[in-house]
Amino acid sequence: MATKKRTRLSAADRREQLISVAQVMFAEHGVQPTTVEDIAAAAGVTKPLIYEHFGGKEGLYAVIVDRAMRQLLEQLINPLTSGGSPRELLERTAVALLTYIESNPAAFRVLLRDSPTWHGSGSAASIMSEVAKHVEEVVVETFVRNDLDTKVVPIYAQMLIGMIGFTGEWWIESGSDLSRDTVAAHMVNLAWRGLDGLEPEPTLKTL
Repeated sequence: MATKKRTRLSAADRREQLISVAQVMFAEHGVQPTTVEDIAAAAGVTKPLIYEHFGGKEGLYAVIVDRAMRQLLEQLINPLTSGGSPRELLERTAVALLTYIESNPAAFRVLLRDSPTWHGSGSAASIMSEVAKHVEEVVVETFVRNDLDTKVVPIYAQMLIGMIGFTGEWWIESGSDLSRDTVAAHMVNLAWRGLDGLEPEPTLKTL
């Protein structure tokens, strides 16, 4: 009886496999508790192969965070810069972030976790701060149009992004059965109408 030969992955495919395996393990167990031995065992490779590709766990983590941050920014920048009314921008941004979370739960969980002591950036706070800078550019136009004090624009930008980010965290971690658009509609409901004007059954109005 012929023995089935094991398919050997190319260097590029092996690298992607290691990134995928490590990302899930970091998301589920945390970065600090996960060892190179754990990742190697889960991927079915030897430890030296991980060192060969990434130089160790630190390098592997850096690649995962960099990719997750870049993908999240790419997901959000277009909704924030493609024009439209403030309501459209708010709805598009909320839906874009929730879409990213829904499509990349492990990557988002890695971003949510505190950065290890040996890694200076890459937390959810740092990525949301980066996004908030782009939100400021949009919010300031609204403030100018309504003759409001633009000095407080950063406060509103941080509040909007913080609300969307933390709600997204709750959505992915709680296992809620609410749909993406339902969660986005409720976020926009509060941000747009305030507590006094909440709609009982909000829907997305511009998408």
